[in-house]
Amino acid sequence: MKIVLWIGSGANQRALANKISQRFKIDAIVVEEASRRNPIDISAYFSKISSRLFFSVIPESWSKLMDHYNTKYPAYPESKVIKVDSINHQDTYATTRSIKPDLIIVSGTSLIRDELLSINPPFGIVNLHTGLSPYMKGGPNCTNWCIANGQFHLIGNTIMWIDKGIDSGDIISSETVSFNGNETLFEVHYKVMEQAHELYVKAIAGVLDKQPIKRIKQKDIGEGKTYFRKNWDLSQQARLVKNFKNFEISIKSDDYKSKKKELKTFPFEF
Repeated sequence: MKIVLWIGSGANQRALANKISQRFKIDAIVVEEASRRNPIDISAYFSKISSRLFFSVIPESWSKLMDHYNTKYPAYPESKVIKVDSINHQDTYATTRSIKPDLIIVSGTSLIRDELLSINPPFGIVNLHTGLSPYMKGGPNCTNWCIANGQFHLIGNTIMWIDKGIDSGDIISSETVSFNGNETLFEVHYKVMEQAHELYVKAIAGVLDKQPIKRIKQKDIGEGKTYFRKNWDLSQQARLVKNFKNFEISIKSDDYKSKKKELKTFPFEF
């Protein structure tokens, strides 16, 4: 059984690679380096500075999460590791084809293009989305979008078969994340990420076990919205900070509980 990972360069992705390697042998890891993938222009630079000045809890919470994973998982697991400036680089294709994997695992990369999708390994290509599809798709961070929108009930994770769209593939499993309401923003992100990793490892085990795996069409579940990085501006960050002050009240409300019950999710059974 041969496995190839296509992942982003964040410490949370390195943590995921290590967790997967504890259960399954990884033959190669292709890392898309975010610093090259997302060059910062002048407007983005000033937006980033403004965010740190006025809404520091948002970048600080994410930095704390990355620091945690950097400390716990300082290195990639023992495997062949190559780094590319775009996941669709020819080196990704060549390396993956040379290994002839049975399964390809994707997390935290930019959109996968046709050439890579054409590899089509026997067990398929699976993707982790740290958002609850079809309700919340895109990025840069669906948890933050949920808080900014006051939609705490939509915070969750999805494992799906990959397709050409943005977080739009057939669903294998999806789950919301449970909170007690006392969490800091860092703790919210930590719970989301830990659940995402756990759910992904379960799904991979199910796929490799060859048991019938769900393929749930997102259009059969309901409508959602796709979010984009370019829209994550200072006004959205201000909404997040304002809404998060009511996090505990909202989590303990009947409205929150009622909305969660109405969602169509698919916890993994294995």
